[in-house]
Amino acid sequence: PIRLAESGMCASGKYSSRGPALIPRMKTRHRIYYITLFSVVLLGLIATGMFQFWPHSIESTADWTLDKRSVHDAPLVRLPVSSPIPERGDLSCRMHTCFDVYRCGYNPKNRIKVYIYPLQRFVDEVGVPISSTGLSREYNDLLSAISDSDFYTDDVTRACLFVPSIDVLNQNSLRIRETAQALAMLPRWDKGMNHLLFNMLPGGPPDYNTALDVPRDRALLAGGGFSTWTYRQGYDVSIPVYSPLSADVELPERQPGPRRYFILSSQTAIHREYRAELERLKEENGEALLLLDKCSNLSQGAASARKRCYKGQVYDYPQILQESSFCVVLRGARLGQAALSDVLQAGCVPVILADSYILPFSEVLDWKRASVVIPEEKLSEMYTILKSIPHRQVEEMQRQARWFWEAYFSSMKAIGLTTLQIINDRIYPYASRLKCFYLSLFFSNPLAPGFTAVVLTYDRIESLFRVITEISKVPSLAKLLVVWNNQNKSPPEESLWPKIAVPLKVVRTKENKLSNRFFPYDEIETEAVLAIDDDIIMLTSDELQFGYEVWREFPDRLVGYPGRLHLWDHEMGKWKYESEWTNEVSMVLTGAAFYHKYFNYLYTYKMPGDIKSWVDAHMNCEDIAMNFLVANITGKAPIKVTPRKKFKCPECTAIDGLSLDQTHMVERSECINKFASVFGTMPLKVVEHRADPVLYKDDFPEKLKSFPNIGSL
Repeated sequence: PIRLAESGMCASGKYSSRGPALIPRMKTRHRIYYITLFSVVLLGLIATGMFQFWPHSIESTADWTLDKRSVHDAPLVRLPVSSPIPERGDLSCRMHTCFDVYRCGYNPKNRIKVYIYPLQRFVDEVGVPISSTGLSREYNDLLSAISDSDFYTDDVTRACLFVPSIDVLNQNSLRIRETAQALAMLPRWDKGMNHLLFNMLPGGPPDYNTALDVPRDRALLAGGGFSTWTYRQGYDVSIPVYSPLSADVELPERQPGPRRYFILSSQTAIHREYRAELERLKEENGEALLLLDKCSNLSQGAASARKRCYKGQVYDYPQILQESSFCVVLRGARLGQAALSDVLQAGCVPVILADSYILPFSEVLDWKRASVVIPEEKLSEMYTILKSIPHRQVEEMQRQARWFWEAYFSSMKAIGLTTLQIINDRIYPYASRLKCFYLSLFFSNPLAPGFTAVVLTYDRIESLFRVITEISKVPSLAKLLVVWNNQNKSPPEESLWPKIAVPLKVVRTKENKLSNRFFPYDEIETEAVLAIDDDIIMLTSDELQFGYEVWREFPDRLVGYPGRLHLWDHEMGKWKYESEWTNEVSMVLTGAAFYHKYFNYLYTYKMPGDIKSWVDAHMNCEDIAMNFLVANITGKAPIKVTPRKKFKCPECTAIDGLSLDQTHMVERSECINKFASVFGTMPLKVVEHRADPVLYKDDFPEKLKSFPNIGSL
């Protein structure tokens, strides 16, 4: 700033010395007037130039002081008109086609290294900047977070990923062609290979495209408005649209529970058809729905942006969001809305009506736990749909909504580092830290009570009914789900099923696959799942209740009854499956085991390689596959409970039991070697540990024991 001020003074002095010669009859007072006017104009131009390259909010909401980067000292780069322009962007790009993983190499920590380009001020041939706002406060925060993280490297030769210092968060502030030319001038651009761009507000009028319009070759895009048409699955990353209120407004966490309003809509500039539908719902449901809009009687500015009105009554925003159980998040001109972040911060369950929208971080977040997604055409049914959700589930969703915001939406640092972690886990999939995302997400909050028993069956009706009858005696059973895996035979009539005190639901599958037992069925509403075979009739209700209570203490583990072991066969040079009764355990079979329902999602949609298809083709080893998956994600061993080791169905014959086939043990060993090859490691952990109830073998009266009926060896 000092150098710029001196330049202004020199220019002013030069004009004064030449003034009399150029205008000999100008009076002194007129000369002073014009000199002063010229100086003011010149200083204004200088200040404007400084403003172009000084950090601002993407929505220009407040002044901000620069911490990390001296933008005004950055070198000036002039873009010739003939500078090359990247290709528009390849929609077919995937990690194996447009990303060079060999740049990442091997390192002991399995962590990518990210290089941030030095700041430069890009202008066109006549000196006009490529951006109207320069470096936003949000982008500077993001770059600062990356540079302070373990991902960062200042050695460009070690870098796996490159992040430009060109701010493209808000497309409205960019000159599209010139920004693309600036990207192409980056020294390591190489058609965008291994480059990452962050954009939150894509598109512009009248089309408002859902991805950044700047031509970018093969660069990865972390975008805030992706639709299913523009999102490159497994390549791009869908990120939140950051809300500037996150830094400006402190909303204390509110305990889950009923709120003053059932549904609240607070967005402004909603399409008139949606507004009309919301007004109709308001007429039908009265005070249960609060429909807010922009305040017409307030002067425009930052203060009015923090207010919402209904019939002349003014409400503070976003504080009013905490007064509702559900908050509507409708698509606007753009699919991605900053309102989603505000709603989550308030602990209000978002009701998302934005068809084709790729929800933020959907690669690692299960949005069903924290939101309700409704097709836009069913807006008229919204009230009925939300009323059908149980109160206990609403409270859990409120809790998770707030957690989503704290962990992933609350700052540019959270958004940036989550994005890098997702990319990191794609490059090092078998050393993935996805567990850090969902273990903290799913296992750190209080657990909802009860479990759902999922029984996989084919046609052993008598045995199945005995299992149902025994399980129904367990106090913590919330629901029983029978997965009917026989496509050639219908389940028994409803009147023939055992009468039990909890809901019993039968799901018919389309194909006879063992993996059907681990599908994330909507009917599973509890977090705890008991997977149990239709011939496990020997477990007592005490054993099952005790197993469930152990799982509640260790919800990230497989907790079960039949223990198994894997061993290294030195003679054969490969892994061997062992079912002998030993004190060592590395697996518990899911013929009778508790686990968190989120593992169903991971098994169905995130299982590495061809393991899932291998299991279905061989009709074997789904339980081993689940053990591999859980151990790989958590790095922990399973927990065997109770002393029972014998798990045989007394009435079953060799024809009935898959495990009695002579080739069974050989196939099980083949599975272990196959899965270890796909995972690239042996994740199973061997332990000598078993959980038993207190006093179960002690000589005390039965009434003093919580679990007196524990089966023997």
